This record gives sequence, C-alpha cells and structure tokens, in this order.
Amino acid sequence: MRSGPVLLPRSTPRASGVSSRAIAALLDRLHAQSVECHSLMLVRHGHVVAEGWWAPYSADRPHLLYSLTKSFTSVAVGLAVTDGLLSLDDRVVDVLPDHVPDDVVEQARRITVHHLLSMTVGHATDSLDQAWRLEPDDLTKGFLRVPFTHTEGIRHVYDNATTYVLARMVERATGRGLADLLDERLFHPMGIDHAEWDRVAGGAAFGFHGLHLTTEAVAAFGELLLREGAWAGRQLVPGDWVRRATRRHVETLQAADNPFDADSNSGYGYQFWRSRDGYRGQGAFEQFCMVYPDHDLVVAMTAGDGPYGAAVGVVRDCLLPGLDHPESTDDDDVLAERLRGLCLAPVPGSADPRHAVTAMIDASVQGSALPDATPVALQPVAGGWRLGLGPSFEVAVGHGGWRESSPLGRPVVATGAWQGRTFVADLYVITSPHRVRVRLDADRGTALATWSTVPLTGPDLRLHLRSPLMTRPDVA
Repeated sequence: MRSGPVLLPRSTPRASGVSSRAIAALLDRLHAQSVECHSLMLVRHGHVVAEGWWAPYSADRPHLLYSLTKSFTSVAVGLAVTDGLLSLDDRVVDVLPDHVPDDVVEQARRITVHHLLSMTVGHATDSLDQAWRLEPDDLTKGFLRVPFTHTEGIRHVYDNATTYVLARMVERATGRGLADLLDERLFHPMGIDHAEWDRVAGGAAFGFHGLHLTTEAVAAFGELLLREGAWAGRQLVPGDWVRRATRRHVETLQAADNPFDADSNSGYGYQFWRSRDGYRGQGAFEQFCMVYPDHDLVVAMTAGDGPYGAAVGVVRDCLLPGLDHPESTDDDDVLAERLRGLCLAPVPGSADPRHAVTAMIDASVQGSALPDATPVALQPVAGGWRLGLGPSFEVAVGHGGWRESSPLGRPVVATGAWQGRTFVADLYVITSPHRVRVRLDADRGTALATWSTVPLTGPDLRLHLRSPLMTRPDVA
C-alpha cells in the first residue's frame, strides 16, 4: 500500500517501449544470482513502468542506502560550488583550519575538494578505520594524519573518509547542516519529506553513508540527474554540475577478479561510479540508483545482499536489450501480477508448542546481534509471540506472516515458527538491508542471534533500533 506523495507518474512497460518479458528475466536472474532484493523501480521516459517490493518491505518504507548517500553529498558540494561558497581548488586545511593536526604533512596541505570528490587523495586503502583510531573524536584530523603512499590526483582508492570531510567542508562553507541544506534545496522542492540521516555521536550526518529514502525517492533522484538537475520546471541542481559529477575523472580497477562487476572498471566521477552504459550511485549490500542517459532509463533498487555489483550486469544483460521491443498488454498484466506478489519467505514451521520459554544468548558466534547471556523470553499470544530480548525491549513476532513493533524507535517486522524443539524467528530491521535470525533451543535453554549481513556500523541490534542511529563506525 502506498502512502505519501507520488513523485513520478506511472505508465506501462508497453507504453514506454520496455519489454515486460525482459523485466521478468531481470527478476529471474537476480534470484539466480542470490541477490536478496527488497525493492525495484524502473523509470522510462519519465514514467514508472515497473515497481515492486518484496514483502515485508513496502513502498512507504525508507531504506538505508549506505554509500549511495555519497552521491547526494556530491550534489550538496555542487550547490555550494554554484553559490560561490566553495571551489574545486579549495584546500581542506584552509576551509577547516581548526581540524588540521599540528604535524600535518605537506601532501595533506595540498588536498582539495577535487581530490576528495574523485577519491584521489593518495591513501593506499580506505582510510576510515585508521583515521578513527588516530583521532577518535575528530575524523577530519585523523584523515589528514593517515600516511600517503601516492601523489594526490593520480590514483583512485575508494575512501569513505573523503566524503565525511566533504560534508564538513560544505557545512562550514554554507553555514548549514548537510541534511538541512539538502532538505531545503533538493528534497522539499522534489516533494520528498521523509529523508532521515544516521549520525556520528556528535550529531553530524556521516555524509558517506546513513541516508534513508524510499525507493521512489531514489528513482526520482535518478530522474533529476537524467534531466541534468531539472525538476518540474525548476533547475534545482545546475546542469553543469550534474555533467561534471557524473563524468569520468579517474580510472578505476575495482573488479579485475569479479566477473559480476565489470562496470566498476569504467571509471569514477565525483562520488558517482561510471558504467559502460551510464553511471550510478551505489551502496553496500546492493543499493543502487542507475542512470542510463542514452536509453532515457533509471533503475532504483534496494536489497539485503548479493554478489558485489551483480545487479549492474543483470540490468545490462537482461533489461537493456528489451528496450524499444515491447510485447503485448497481456505480458504487461502477467508482469504486474508477479510484481504485486513479490515476497520474502516467512519462517516455516508450527505455532506449537503454545507455552512460554526462556533462554540465554550464546554470543560465541561471530557478529552476534546481542551480548552474551542476554535473557530471552518467548511468550505466545494470539497469532504469534512476544519475544523479549533482554530487559530493555521486546518485539512482536507473527506466525505465517509478519508483525510490526517499534521497541526502541525504529520498526522491526518479524516472523517466526517452531521447528521441532527449536524456535526460529527472523527480525527485519525494516528500514535497513539487515535482519536478525534468532534460534532458541528449548531443551538447552540457549539462543543465538545472528545477522543475515552484519551492519557496517557494528553488530549490536539495540543500536540499530534507535532513530537516528548515532555512533562512530566500527569498520573492520
């Protein structure tokens, strides 16, 4: 069920020159390649021609975008540059002088906005973890202290901290928080009123990840880029910036040994990846905004996991050949019915035994979602259970379907069942790519709580149920 404003008009695959069979083949291939899709939206000629959400995910739910957030930060930089408040040649040390270490090396003094945007600062690897260790309370200062191994401006290395520093430079130059700036200049004019940002402990938006948006908002962002910054007759982002940010600035060699992600060798722009047929914003666990200007096409996708970059190749192999080759309206109807029925499987098993059970968490598994010896209490209720996880919260669990609760602020949608003497529940942190599986052994009185994919900001489930999430990233 849809709620909130509709951002994009609707059409059918046939009316927009898209093969509904090609879309079906795309769905089949994503499944075959073990991509756990949560949503998919295709926009052709400015109209949504196909959209679907794998229940319990739904159209009105914002979804954590991880590093797709970087592309929005790039737009914020472009707004500051256009306003004359920041330039590509501005140096970090000049814009943020109070974050410069006393022993700063000469190369760090030369790092500019251009180097940060293109991720060509000269670090050997992603500097985020080392920067946090060097300066736990000042990531910008830590970033400037990380040793350089290459001359700036030459070699691309994916580096999360560069985008964090860009966000702080935008805020210093404009006098506005990153989230406030994008709300005023981008989201609200587009009709997007639900943007939420995860933040560091001090309250600043990460910038390099942490933005939550609905799938339609991501698709609308792609359409804005495709129209070179124009939206509903207004030029929200200068076309020159969109063209500059999405063109290739540096060579990338990310996928030499990954057959799924050959497109990552197509170069890097300003916080955008180039593709063989266009460009994209991309986040961990397969969050995508893919733009294909020559085909007047945008593909937005959220997911829980999959082979890195697999979706890009699937779109190229399955969908692009089906453009301008539409089938009959009957094929469109078959596809629409399939899209309406998309679903992640509830936990199979029985509702019995119908009695209360208690256990303690065994946190010996890597990345346990709860601390060792956390008490677990399972109480049957009509249609499901109440699952208590420690003294601080409990979640509602459905049988044969999902139940929703918000024990600490963010919603959890859960399904469960008995499988012999083991109770199994899947807890979807529904505004993120992640879910926790709880396995309670009634005979041993022990329980495991494991993530489907461990969040990049740490494994503690309690952290991810609070809104907004506020933490210093734990990066392995």
